[in-house]
Formats: sequence, C-alpha cells, structure tokens
Amino acid sequence: MTRIKLIEPVTPRLILRQWRDTDREPFAALNADPVVMEHFPAPLTRAESDAMVDRHTARIDADGYGNWAVEVRDAGEFIGFVGLARPCFETAFHALHRDRLAAGPVRLGTGVCDRGGVGRPQRGLRPGRTR
Repeated sequence: MTRIKLIEPVTPRLILRQWRDTDREPFAALNADPVVMEHFPAPLTRAESDAMVDRHTARIDADGYGNWAVEVRDAGEFIGFVGLARPCFETAFHALHRDRLAAGPVRLGTGVCDRGGVGRPQRGLRPGRTR
C-alpha cells in the first residue's frame, strides 16, 4: 500500500506537526478550560480530548493533512491545534431562478464557495454546470 506523504507546514514562528503522546496532557488542559472552549459545545473530559487526538491523527494518516498540533518554533511549546478539514459535501451546487441560470451568476457564486480559507481559489475546483 502506498503511504500518503504527510504535510507539516512551517512558518517563521510556528510548526504545524504530527501529534505526539506528550501533547495529550496539555491538550486535555486546553479542552477542559471554559474560556478556551467558549465557542465549542462544551469543555471536554480527558477521555474526550484523547479521542479527539486519535481522530486528528487518523485523519492526517489517511489524507496527509488535517488538524495538526501547533508548536512554537523557538520554545518547542505545544499551544493547540489548527488545520484543514475535508468538506463533507460538494460546494459547487446552486439553485437559482431559471431566468438567471446564465453562466455569470453561477460561476461567480460557485467561485466564491470554492475559495479556500485564505481567500485564494483552490486548484482543481470547477464551478458547477449551468445547464
């Protein structure tokens, strides 16, 4: 079986890397903090936090990318996670009035939907069909 090449983005200040067992304890502390988890459904237990690490690791192993552990380059300190998620639906769909099915509005609308999280069009994505 061919193994997918793992991606580990690096910036001048951060390393987005694979998860380590030593990340589990500080990650559980982050996940238990109500301030950190304010915009999540609820703080997590240690078991829920460990299960999240397992899911992130499995996704990275399967796809080569996912939610990476974030480390401060100079300090070597784990500070959380960030990453990419695989969309669970096709984004290039549309429902427009039949008089507006010309290529312009559809291409413009699906182009907006197909842009990545950093505002650049994703390579290999095509706007939906107009007819």
